[in-house]
Amino acid sequence: MGKPTGFMEFPRTERRYVAASERIQHYREFILTPDDSEMSQQGARCMDCGIPFCHNGCPVNNIIPDWNEMVHRGNWQQALSILHSTNNFPEFTGRICPAPCEAACTLNLTDQPVTIKSIECAIIDKGWEMGWITPQIPPQRSGKRVAVIGSGPAGMASAQQLARAGHEVVVYEKNDRIGGLLRYGIPDFKMEKHLIDQRIAQMQAEGVRFRPNSHIGSEISAQKILDDFDAVVLAVGSEKPRDLEVTGRNELEGVYFAMDFLRQQNKRVAGDTVPDDVTISAKGKRVVVIGGGDTGSDCIGTSIRQGAASVVQIEILPKPPEKENKLMTWPLWPNKLRTSSSQEEGCQRHWSVNTRSVTGKDGKVTHLNAVEVEWKQEAGQWKMSEKAGSEFSLDADLVLLAMGFVHPVHEGLLQELGVERDGRGQIKANEKQYQTSIDKVFAAGDGRRGQSLVVWAIREGRQAARAVDEYLMGSSELPR
Repeated sequence: MGKPTGFMEFPRTERRYVAASERIQHYREFILTPDDSEMSQQGARCMDCGIPFCHNGCPVNNIIPDWNEMVHRGNWQQALSILHSTNNFPEFTGRICPAPCEAACTLNLTDQPVTIKSIECAIIDKGWEMGWITPQIPPQRSGKRVAVIGSGPAGMASAQQLARAGHEVVVYEKNDRIGGLLRYGIPDFKMEKHLIDQRIAQMQAEGVRFRPNSHIGSEISAQKILDDFDAVVLAVGSEKPRDLEVTGRNELEGVYFAMDFLRQQNKRVAGDTVPDDVTISAKGKRVVVIGGGDTGSDCIGTSIRQGAASVVQIEILPKPPEKENKLMTWPLWPNKLRTSSSQEEGCQRHWSVNTRSVTGKDGKVTHLNAVEVEWKQEAGQWKMSEKAGSEFSLDADLVLLAMGFVHPVHEGLLQELGVERDGRGQIKANEKQYQTSIDKVFAAGDGRRGQSLVVWAIREGRQAARAVDEYLMGSSELPR
């Protein structure tokens, strides 16, 4: 512990952003990068607790106090080594993870947690800048072949770990570019895509082969993959969106799933042309986003950048409290009111609202009709009821459905394989072996655990890689 009194001497420094009026003019990242001395000071705030709750708060169990200490001392290369020992892609988590580690920090008891996420991002960005991140070539090859289906964070983490264990790894991706939701679900203003590309280059040098435009279960049969490989990892994500089953949803033009909207904009930023007849644009429109999570927030930021006339976000759940009761919640992730950078850019937010219908004119949506709801506990369960006389309408030319995802797509790959699914429709596999009901087929990420965070996907990819290595070789030296 380099500075025992650091947490008393130095205040927490929040992330700083380019002004909203400037950043909404483009799709680039807008975080103002702190200098090394500021990060050193923030690292000095770490108390190096006897029980570092941040470890359990972090799904990949980052060794946070150790790399905080190295940053405080200016030993950035050692900090990078410690960070990479548990996390394959800190440049992703350092940008888009909500930082449950900070909620678990002991200093969060006084609302001043260590700026773990910012320090993590600073470490990895310096690592790339200084050229410290190089391919890790295995000393020998196993002769075993592994197919990874899906190139999101779970698939990429699994592939990298398996390649470093000496296996021949091929990653199949149905889309035209590698990255899964990192590529086409996360807007560029939250994470620029060159970060994915530089990791792909490193992984290719380590022996991983990528096959975009390869839809297993459609253009390529699942049986061929089973025949050609010694093991298969399903990292297919949870892509079946929750739909809005109300009057007008399918009859009127202007109601779309959030991912269809976000994917188009990411493709435009990448230089692709989206045909006019399928374009979903918020320009000049009154936008209503249904869903209060991260995907809804991404829709808000994208709509504002496209030039929406107005943006309203509605959420069926009650408004969270402004501040949590730390004695009841810490060190767990608390339910509290959070405002994203996109919401700060200009958005009306409404809670406890249920959509009844969408109506329109000349085949196009013009209004969303809703009602306020109340939530009460009955026999230990929350029950929703409509408030009498609370019906209202919102002007809407574009309605974006960001209500989450229910399970992986079953049609095609999963049906052809015949893998067993649990009661929620997820691929059935436990958190130790990660093996499905089909021999030599493993599953990791959102397709197994359900819609979750990028950091959970990385954890699952790493752990599944160890399970596959044990299956192929009888034992494994890969970390869990």
